[in-house]
Amino acid sequence: MTGGAEKLSYGLNQVSLLQMSSTADLAQFEAVRFVRDLANKQHSVALEQLAMRMSSVLKLGGPFDKVKSLISDMIARLEAQGSADASHKAYCDEELSESNEKKGEKQAIIEKLSTKIDQMTSRSAQLKEEVASLNKALAAIATSQAEADKLRQEEAAEFVKDKAEMEQGIDGVQTAIKIIRDYYAAEGKAHAAAEGASTGIIGLLEVCLSDFTKGLADMMATEDASATSYAKATMANKLETTAKNQDVKYKAAESAKLDKAVAEATADRSSTQDELNAVFEYLEKLKEQCVAKAEPYAERKARRDSEVAGLKQALEILDNQSFLQQTHRVLRGVRSHMA
Repeated sequence: MTGGAEKLSYGLNQVSLLQMSSTADLAQFEAVRFVRDLANKQHSVALEQLAMRMSSVLKLGGPFDKVKSLISDMIARLEAQGSADASHKAYCDEELSESNEKKGEKQAIIEKLSTKIDQMTSRSAQLKEEVASLNKALAAIATSQAEADKLRQEEAAEFVKDKAEMEQGIDGVQTAIKIIRDYYAAEGKAHAAAEGASTGIIGLLEVCLSDFTKGLADMMATEDASATSYAKATMANKLETTAKNQDVKYKAAESAKLDKAVAEATADRSSTQDELNAVFEYLEKLKEQCVAKAEPYAERKARRDSEVAGLKQALEILDNQSFLQQTHRVLRGVRSHMA
């Protein structure tokens, strides 16, 4: 009469209430029902299989300790899984923390190197522009000096030619004055008219001599001034050329040094980027192992703790003598009523 209701209530096929020979049997039945309810609540296949094995032991009349052993083994298994899961979580937490720290360090290094590369590249470009400007200025100085050299040569040559002509003219006038004076001196002073004529000619020649002499002096002064100005300009160009050449030398050397440093920093950044890429790749693998799970660790732990607590409660049901005694009294009342 109770078989159908028993099956629906307790889920134990082919085991009837009247087949229970002791309160221990009822305790085992209650433990099976408890484990099966726990399996349904937690949606646990493993607990469902445990309940089936416990039920099989009951059907076959297995010993009381066998049922307890099945539960204890499952508890040990779940605790071992929990320990392994906790170890895995600790591993994941440590590896994720270290990898994220490495990622931050590599990113900081790359950012620092990038800033340094940009600064050095900008400075090198500026130095190259300055060198180009200096070279342009040096070319202009060289051109100006070449023109000055040519003009000075032409002026010097013209001076030599003109000076010779002026000196020759002065010599000619002086010779003419001497000849005229000697001529009239030899004739004596017999003719007053002749003396007046000689005086006029000599006076005219002396004016020419004065003009020629003054012209030569002006010419020589102009030459001296031109030569002095040329010498000063040439010296200034030499000093400026020397200074600019030194600037070119130092700036070119600094630019080359910066270019080398840029190349080294770029290589370091590339190497660091490869290391960062490796960290990213490792992090993706860690996320697959540690993060990309359908059920987070906290939920798995809570579910497993609940299962372990439930199984321990099932053991308590089996070990609770007061429950067995109370069940025995209830069972005797049922049997007396049925009789």
